[in-house]
Amino acid sequence: MEAIRALGEQTFASLKIRNYRLYFIGIGFSHVGTWMQTVALGWLVLELTGSGTLLGAMLAFRFAPLLFGGIFGGMIVDRFDKRLLLYTTQSASAVLALVLSALVFFGAMEMWMVYLIALLFGFADVVDRPARATFIHEMVGPDNLRNAVALNSTEANIARTFGPLFAGVLIASVGITFCFLANALSFVAVIIFLALMRESELHRDLSEERKVDTVLSGLHYVASVPLIRTILLSMAVIGILSYEFQTSLPLLARTTFLGGAADYAALLSAMGAGSVAGGLFIASRKNIGAHEFVVWAFLFGVSICVTALMPSLGLAVSAMIFVGFFSTTMSSTGNTLVQLESAPHMRGRVMSLWSTALFGSTLVGAPFIGFVGEYASPRLALAIGGVAAIVAALYANHQLLKGYKLFRI
Repeated sequence: MEAIRALGEQTFASLKIRNYRLYFIGIGFSHVGTWMQTVALGWLVLELTGSGTLLGAMLAFRFAPLLFGGIFGGMIVDRFDKRLLLYTTQSASAVLALVLSALVFFGAMEMWMVYLIALLFGFADVVDRPARATFIHEMVGPDNLRNAVALNSTEANIARTFGPLFAGVLIASVGITFCFLANALSFVAVIIFLALMRESELHRDLSEERKVDTVLSGLHYVASVPLIRTILLSMAVIGILSYEFQTSLPLLARTTFLGGAADYAALLSAMGAGSVAGGLFIASRKNIGAHEFVVWAFLFGVSICVTALMPSLGLAVSAMIFVGFFSTTMSSTGNTLVQLESAPHMRGRVMSLWSTALFGSTLVGAPFIGFVGEYASPRLALAIGGVAAIVAALYANHQLLKGYKLFRI
C-alpha cells in the first residue's frame, strides 16, 4: 500500500500546486470542447462537400498561421505576460466558436466561411499554443515540468476519449450546432480559472539575456542546440504525415468501413483512451532520456501501420488504443526534453517552433493525406503516416544517441 501511495503521489505531484490545479481544471473543459468541435467540423465539411481533399484543405487553413507565423508568436510570448496573452487568445477563440455555432444554426454556413473561421482559429493558436506550453513551466517550475506536461497530455487525451463521444451523441440527437456552442463555453471556463490564480506563486524567469531578439533568433538558437534541433525536425516529419488523423480517420470510418460520425468518434475515443494510459505512465517516471523519444516514436509508427491493416472497424478501434499510448509517450517526452534544454529567454520561441512542427506542418500534410485517402485508399493514407514516424525515429536515433543525455527530474 505504501508503494502504491508513493506512486500515486509521484504521478499526480503537480496537482499539489494551486495555480496548476486551477489551470488543470479550466483547460480540461477546453480540451473537451475542442474535441467536440474537431469532430463536428470534420463531419460538417464532409456533409457540405463529401470530399477528403477539401477536408484536408480546411485543416490546411486551420494550421497555416502556425506554419508561417509561429516564430512571431514565440517572440510575443517571450516578451509579454503569458497569463494576459491567454486571456486574449481564449476570449478570441470563444467568440469564433460562438460565431461558428450561430452560422450553422441559422443554415448560413458555406465552405468559404469554414475556411475563414478555421484561418482565424489558426491565428489565435499562433500565440495560444506556445503561451500555454511555457505557462506550464511558470506554474510548476523545472522540477515538476515533466510531471505537469504528462498530466496535461493525459487530461487532453481523456478529453479525446469523451469529447468525440459527446460530439457523436449531440450530432445524432440535436445537431452539429451544439458542439460548437459547447466549445465556446469551454473557453469561458478557462478564463474564469485563469482569473483565480495567484500571481505571486508563478515562477518567473528573470533572465538578463534579452539582446538576441530578432525574428530569426529562434531559428538560429534551435539550429545551434543538437537535441532541440533533432527533436523538432523529427516532430516536423511526424506532424506533416503522421498526425493527420483529422483527415485520415473520418475517411477510414466513412469510406473503408462504411460508418458514420459515431464510428469516427469511436476511433478518436480509442486513441484518447490509449493516450490517457500513456500520459499516466510518463507522469509516474522520474528520469527522462533522449533514447526514450526514439523508442516511443518508432512504436508510434509501427502502431499506425498495424491500424491501417486492420480488416474491421472493431479491430481498428482496438489498434488505435496503442496509437494513442505511443503518441502521448512520444510527444510528452519530446516536449519535456525541448523545454528543459531551452534557455529561459528563448523558451517561447522554441515552443512556438514545437507547435509549428507538430501542427503548422498540417498545411503541407493534410491536403496530401486527404488526396491519398480520397483517390487511393484511407488505409494507404494512414500507413504513410506510420512509415513517416518510423523514419523520423531512425533519424533521431542516429542523431541523438551520439550525444546521449539523461535528465533527472
